[in-house]
Amino acid sequence: MNADKLKGFFYGLLTSVTFGLIPLFTLPLMQRGLESDSILFYRFVAATVALGTMMAAKGESFRITWRDVPLLVVMALFYTGSSMFLLYGYEVMGAGVATTLHFTYPIFTTLLMLALFGERTSWVTWLAIVLAVGGVARLSLQGDGLRLDPWGVAVVLLSAVGYASYIVSVNKSRLRDMHSRKLAFYVFLFTALTFTVKDVAQGSLQPLPDWESVGLVVLLAVMPTVISNITLLLAVRHIGGTLTSVLGALEPVTAVVIGAVAFGEAFTATEAVGIALILVAVVLVILTRRIKEGVDTVMKRIRPRHA
Repeated sequence: MNADKLKGFFYGLLTSVTFGLIPLFTLPLMQRGLESDSILFYRFVAATVALGTMMAAKGESFRITWRDVPLLVVMALFYTGSSMFLLYGYEVMGAGVATTLHFTYPIFTTLLMLALFGERTSWVTWLAIVLAVGGVARLSLQGDGLRLDPWGVAVVLLSAVGYASYIVSVNKSRLRDMHSRKLAFYVFLFTALTFTVKDVAQGSLQPLPDWESVGLVVLLAVMPTVISNITLLLAVRHIGGTLTSVLGALEPVTAVVIGAVAFGEAFTATEAVGIALILVAVVLVILTRRIKEGVDTVMKRIRPRHA
């Protein structure tokens, strides 16, 4: 495995682990009475400020051309839509089913890459996708979380399509060569502006109740937003959108571990099976090339005997 691919897998795994920390910071904010729209507003405003400060401290340029703006706006809309539709799914059909449906985004990523760019995916990657989705389902579908709302299903699938579209646009648009921090900064900026307009129009923005909430927002903005998005962009550039999507299966694993360690939630045998399936999927993704080569070698040796 070459160094670029190794870096890509590392960035993809880091993306999943940091993104999976979202419950660690959002649940305490929800317990303080903050609604999802307000949390998303503060998250992306703080992420924009944090990343902008980092870029300024490093002396990095913020300069973009006017022809970059439409693409950045479209990418921000994909990102915004994915976040909003997923939270709506949590409200109408429960987090378990919504998480499982949202994690169909590797399938949509693969289909979009095939339909738009003719990029074919190996049977090993498809097997990894099936195992990953199955593992997420084992982690997420618990108890009475199996109630399905048709409208909710459609909305959460839109969140999956939105996230897949964001990954594909990062991978295939001409902005692929833009510096990862600059690209993430403008995606966050336009996402923050979208939530600002939405919250002001609805009059739904809530103030942060205390300084601890401010600290939680800062952590939410830095770890599962700034860091995870930058590493996502780097992973997509090194290993492509499909493999990066499958590695995202570790996001709910991190969330389950956080729930057990930080919030005292029970860790069940069903969750252990789900984690095992996801880990197998991740190993398949990392070893895809070697597995394909091994199977091809075996098949070449078998075929002459039956010719």
